[in-house]
Amino acid sequence: MQECLFCSIAKGQTDTIFLYEDDELVAFRDISPQAPFHILIVPKAHMQSAATLTEDEGSILGRVFNLAARLAAQDGYTNGYRIVTNVGEEGGQTVPHLHFHVLAGRNLGWPPG
Repeated sequence: MQECLFCSIAKGQTDTIFLYEDDELVAFRDISPQAPFHILIVPKAHMQSAATLTEDEGSILGRVFNLAARLAAQDGYTNGYRIVTNVGEEGGQTVPHLHFHVLAGRNLGWPPG
C-alpha cells in the first residue's frame, strides 16, 4: 500500500515548508487557499479522520486548536478564523489522513462557501 500524501509531508519527504513542526504535528500553507490565510494542521501519526479518533487520541485535539490560535494570531488574524475538518468522501475529505483547515482573512459567513 502506498503511503498517504500527508504521511509523506509529515515525514519531510516533500518540499513542503512547515510553519510549525513538533513531535506530533506539522502546519503548512494549503496549496489551494480558500482565504488569505489558509493553513493545514496535520498530525504526524496516521489517523484516517475525526470519525476514527479514540478517547486516547483526544489530547491531540487540544494541541491542534491551541496551535491554530497561535498561528492565526502570528499572522495578525485576531478577529476570527474558522477551523474545519472534513470526514469521508461525502464530507469533502480528499486526503484520507486527519487534518484541520484554518482559514481567516475574509468574511467566513454561514453556510460555508
